[in-house]
Amino acid sequence: MRTTTYFYTLAIALTFIGCKQEAKQETKQEIPETKVSVVQEMISPAGTSSSLPHLMSNKDVALLSWVETAGDTLKTMYYAELVDDIWQKPQAILNGSDWFVNWADYPMITENNGSLWSHVLKKSTAGTYSYDIKMNVKPKGATEWKTDMPLHTDGTPTEHGFVSIEPYNNNFFVNWLDGRNTEENEVGERGAMTLRAGVVSNTGEVLQEYELDASTCDCCQTTSAITDNGPIVIYRDRSEDEIRDISIVRLVDGNWTAPKVIHEDNWQIKGCPVNGPKVAALGNEVVVTWFTGAENNPKVNIAFSADSGEHFQEPLVIAEGMVMGRVDVLWMDEDKAVVSWMESKDKLAVFNAMIVSKDGTVSNKQVIAELDGSRKSGFPQMEIVEETLYFAWTEQSSSTSKIQTAKMPVNTFTFN
Repeated sequence: MRTTTYFYTLAIALTFIGCKQEAKQETKQEIPETKVSVVQEMISPAGTSSSLPHLMSNKDVALLSWVETAGDTLKTMYYAELVDDIWQKPQAILNGSDWFVNWADYPMITENNGSLWSHVLKKSTAGTYSYDIKMNVKPKGATEWKTDMPLHTDGTPTEHGFVSIEPYNNNFFVNWLDGRNTEENEVGERGAMTLRAGVVSNTGEVLQEYELDASTCDCCQTTSAITDNGPIVIYRDRSEDEIRDISIVRLVDGNWTAPKVIHEDNWQIKGCPVNGPKVAALGNEVVVTWFTGAENNPKVNIAFSADSGEHFQEPLVIAEGMVMGRVDVLWMDEDKAVVSWMESKDKLAVFNAMIVSKDGTVSNKQVIAELDGSRKSGFPQMEIVEETLYFAWTEQSSSTSKIQTAKMPVNTFTFN
């Protein structure tokens, strides 16, 4: 189980940076001036006391999932479909009073050829950080969800979470952080957090399972994509010297490659920053964005690959200084990606987006929303459907929270 050192907020976490090592010089970009907002508010399908949004799109299907709270403990996971630019009536997946609910480790939903997959985190014992990943599936043509299905069967009272999920052939590719080796043994020793992955059928059967890395950062989000050459997983790694840079593993000819650092930021930190990367794939073109606090200089980087992640260009720095990370990235076309991130502004958090081209040119920075500056604002979401970007985030007030949604045409970004 993690100690309290693994739940530092970003401000606290950065004070633990030490033993700085010389990092490679990233390419610095001049960011054009922010333009007047063209973001259009949408009617959100979520009710009050809602949070933890997750947006996904697959071909002509776009879904939003979230969690609503009733009373002190009862949680319900909902989802809604986007049809003709309007969020449809929300539908409940399941509810429970024994879920592990965390601002950074949110439930997800995805779709593949009419079949749906979702997950929640469910407490396995009374221990604070003892919980399992439970899957829910709704095969194409089914009228009801099949819920509470196990993704992993190790049975240890440890942490399992930070899932990423992708449609994969006629199945689903899922990966997660797995704490089965962190259970204390008879002599008081604990192992490390691991990265695992599997292939799940549309009926919830785990067809394959792999261990991808035997020692990773404990509580940063994972991310995955399906290239023409196969699945890839990107995550925050952890070395024996507490270097926590971003690594990739790839499925090549039926075997997973050894973990490889995308770029040597050399961020040495004795605690988890709770700030994972994001990846998107278009054929064998891959784009990754991530946050780093190396050299006590917070940055958001982005890097491109033309060979399914085997090699990456030098990263571009798209924001630095008062950045919080919490990134997302999408392909706009084969040459340009849309990236989003959060920055600090007084007591607020500013949700930004911009276009970055593979040749290094960038658009204006567009403010999507200004949010509560605490971690209650969670991780804003971004998806693209045809020529429109859609956004979702948690708006926090003194008494409650509510999921808000918005949209903007991608052609409203401008270049100098």
